Amino acid sequence: MIQLHNIHKSFGDHNVLQDVSAVFERGKVNFVIGRSGSGKSVMTKCTVGLIEPDQGFVSYDGRDFTAMKKRERGMIRQEIGMLFQGSALFDSMSVKDNVQFPLQMFSKLSKAEIEKRASACLERVELEDAGSRFPSECSGGMQKRVGIARAIAMNPKYLFCDEPNSGLDPQTAIVIDNLIKDITVEYQMTTVVVSHDMNSVMEASDTIHFVHNGRICWKGDRQQLLRGGNQELEDFVFASDLMRQVRMHGNHKGDES
Repeated sequence: MIQLHNIHKSFGDHNVLQDVSAVFERGKVNFVIGRSGSGKSVMTKCTVGLIEPDQGFVSYDGRDFTAMKKRERGMIRQEIGMLFQGSALFDSMSVKDNVQFPLQMFSKLSKAEIEKRASACLERVELEDAGSRFPSECSGGMQKRVGIARAIAMNPKYLFCDEPNSGLDPQTAIVIDNLIKDITVEYQMTTVVVSHDMNSVMEASDTIHFVHNGRICWKGDRQQLLRGGNQELEDFVFASDLMRQVRMHGNHKGDES
């Protein structure tokens, strides 16, 4: 579990985060949604320690991350897996070498153990035969799966995903959504996904946090999201025709029951 306790962050006179508190639960896919500039990226960077909050603190399973010294934070970071928006693979390394990289950097495993672990992670994302390829030889969806394999290589307790479906076609996006959801349950990780993609929210989320003007102004699940009740949230979620149709369909089903 990750908890944010009354986080404030300003840059000059601009208040980016104002009294933000949140709970991201273990074994669940916790989505953070909101418009560009709403503060969700700064909130995520505060959570992983890339930005220091002006007030408040972040805790990982009860451990006060914000108060920790550099060495202690480093130990927590080894428990964190990251899936970046652009996959962030090393072009000069093979797929397998990309997955092995964090193990070589941060683990004490032997060379044989590292190779075995990397192979197991690639098999988990159904890329066991792609280890010798280079990222440029992989499709966008394959690159995302390599990114996931690398993210879980250290057997993390926490997984952060930044726009995991960016640039993917809808069918491939569903594959990535399902994979993130499956490994979250399998590894019992606390997974945090930052996304604009409402299809992904409806496909994979367990909990949803809506950030607006530097505050979390709504929390709930998919069914609660469709019922609305918050004007800013409704303006964001139901901006597309597809989401309006999903809501209407959900309401009609409720009427029938």
